[in-house]
Amino acid sequence: MTYRIIVLILLFSSTLFSQENEETTSFIDVNYFTGTIARHNKDISHLVKNHPDGLILGYNFKTFGKKRWQQAYNYPDWGFSFVYHNPHNSILGENYGVFGHYNFYFLKRNLFFRLGSGITYANNPFDIETNFKNNAYGSSFVSSTYMMLNYNKQHIYKGFGVQGGISLIHYSNGNVKAPNSSTNTLAINIGVQYDFSEEKEQDYIRSSFERFIEPINFNFVVRGGLNESDYIGLGQQPFAVFSAYANKRVSFLSSLQVGAEAFFAKFLQKQAEYTAAAFPTSGVTGDEDYKRVGVFVGHELHLNDLAFVTQVGYYAYYPYEFEGRVYIRAGMNYYFTKHIFGAVTLKSHGAKAEAIEFGIGYRI
Repeated sequence: MTYRIIVLILLFSSTLFSQENEETTSFIDVNYFTGTIARHNKDISHLVKNHPDGLILGYNFKTFGKKRWQQAYNYPDWGFSFVYHNPHNSILGENYGVFGHYNFYFLKRNLFFRLGSGITYANNPFDIETNFKNNAYGSSFVSSTYMMLNYNKQHIYKGFGVQGGISLIHYSNGNVKAPNSSTNTLAINIGVQYDFSEEKEQDYIRSSFERFIEPINFNFVVRGGLNESDYIGLGQQPFAVFSAYANKRVSFLSSLQVGAEAFFAKFLQKQAEYTAAAFPTSGVTGDEDYKRVGVFVGHELHLNDLAFVTQVGYYAYYPYEFEGRVYIRAGMNYYFTKHIFGAVTLKSHGAKAEAIEFGIGYRI
């Protein structure tokens, strides 16, 4: 299942960026970082020992406003990056990740925020016999997100420039396989850039557009995948989510959502059975219904055919206690056509991940 996830993420990422192949102006950046692993969970305290460091390598393509979304987002860059992360801890091992990313500029392009998402290879994951202390990474491949907020000075000398600031690197397999305590590295970074064009001045297209108006749409999404209980050894189980929601595009950049959905998660059935047998005084019988029904509100931030999705939900039907009634979903939709879109999202309860969801949706 891990390898299927890798293939899906890579295919999804390549689709996201293939639309931009008309751009030719590009630059590279190389950054060194050092920092600390945050103690976001007491269960990883034994893993927070030394200061991690590593490299972030980026290949970036500039945009100049040929499309409306490029002007709306102040002419961002898009590109690909590689992250080498060394926590200097033999239990955690080393991480090697590949990402797709965007750079968003502020303050006359002197400040930029980078958001990257991808897949990482952890070379020393949990093993019940040989590495049982690594409860952060339960699998060799984990999903990863990194963010950078950097001061940016381009073309100091010909095509060379500098950048520096703060970074956050997150690793988690979304409970595809237990354990999954995950890690968050807070770091400072400093780096150099090289612009292949060697030109200081760029011509940005500035256009006026009519107000973006769109009626209410109705959406139906089927999501699924595999996940596992936090109790190690219960095995990976399939899950499915059926969602229906109304969507209103309130501006060129934003849509609001409201809807309902049904969850079918077999791992809850296995967990209830185990809890009833292992903890007879817990009040769990083992016969609890593993299905749940939720209602939610959400938001989509549109970036061309890509949309960043955030949703907050509440379980109206909640027969088995698991991490509370409130849940969160965050991820991406990609609109292949006006009516069909793909989805990759993470569902969690606060900072506790439940599942990485892969879905297909239809919009009317």
